[in-house]
Amino acid sequence: MTAPNQASVTDSIQAAVPDSPDFLHATRASYDAMAADYTERCADHLADLPLDRAVVAAFAELVRAQGAAPVADIGSGPGWVTARLHALGVPVFGVDLSPRMVALARRAHPGLRFHVGSMTSLDLPDETLGGVLALYSIIHVPDAALPTVFAEFHRVLAPGGHVLLGFQTGPDDGHLRLTERFGHEMSLDYWFRTPDRVAELLAKAGLTLHAQTVREPYEDETRQRAYLLARKPV
Repeated sequence: MTAPNQASVTDSIQAAVPDSPDFLHATRASYDAMAADYTERCADHLADLPLDRAVVAAFAELVRAQGAAPVADIGSGPGWVTARLHALGVPVFGVDLSPRMVALARRAHPGLRFHVGSMTSLDLPDETLGGVLALYSIIHVPDAALPTVFAEFHRVLAPGGHVLLGFQTGPDDGHLRLTERFGHEMSLDYWFRTPDRVAELLAKAGLTLHAQTVREPYEDETRQRAYLLARKPV
C-alpha cells in the first residue's frame, strides 16, 4: 500500500483529525473499493527506483544469511514486492488487510502465498519468521496502535530476524485523510512520522535499529522516503 503521489492521479485530500477508532475497517474498505484500479493503474513502485530496490535487496541478503525462515510482506497489496523478494531467493508470503487486494495478488502471482490479515494481530506463531517487510503500510496505522504493531513484529520474529520499514516522512509528524481516489469515495487516513520517532517506537518494542536512510522525493513524489532496518536481538 502506498500513499497517493502519482502525478496522473487526481486525489481529493483533506486534512482531518481521526474521529473513528476503527481504522482497520476504514482502511480495508478503502483498499477494497480501489483494488482493481490501483492494481491496473499504479505500476510496481520499485521498478524505477534503484536506491529503493537496493535497500530491499540488502534486506533480502541479510534474511538469507540468517537461514531459511520465511519473511512476511505486511501490507503486500498486489504482491509486487512479495514477488521481488521471491526472485531474490527469499521464502516469502504476503499479508494484506484487503480481501480484494489479496485476491488480485493471488491471481497475478499464483505460485506465491497471500492471505488476509492485520498487522495489529498477526495469525502467526511466535518466533517463526526470519524477516518482516512493511513498505508503506504503517502509514495507515494511528499513533496509538503503532506500539501494538511493533510488538507483533517482535513476537513473530525469530531471534536475529530483521524488520524493514519504508514510509513517507518529513521534518515533522503529520496526518491527512484521503476522501477519493480513482473515482471511489473513501475515508483513508495517512500518518506521517519522522524516522527518529519510528526508531524510538521500534526500540521500545525490543527491536534494535541497524540502519536508517532518507532519500529526497522523485519527480512525482511530494515527501521524502525513509527506510529503517531493525533487528531482533539474539
